[in-house]
Amino acid sequence: MGRLGPTEIILILVVIILLFGAKKLPDMARSLGKSARILKSEAKAMKSDDKSGTVPTDPPTTTPADPEQPAPRTIQAAPGDVTSSRPVAEPTDSTKR
Repeated sequence: MGRLGPTEIILILVVIILLFGAKKLPDMARSLGKSARILKSEAKAMKSDDKSGTVPTDPPTTTPADPEQPAPRTIQAAPGDVTSSRPVAEPTDSTKR
């Protein structure tokens, strides 16, 4: 098995486009890049944890002031992806159980 030449690379790219379609390739590349960023940030966080010698803890939970009205929950973003953190709109249950 020798090295891949330009014709082999072009042939491989054509087969990939035929298999997955031109519309799905940008989405696949975007998700691959996002996964790579998450993996890189996780690896960096693990290295910094090893150097500091401490184990990260969960943030302290606070109780809401009004027990009838729970505090709004938030979906936490993945490390390295700060744009996807958003509040969660939970459905209101009008019946008491």
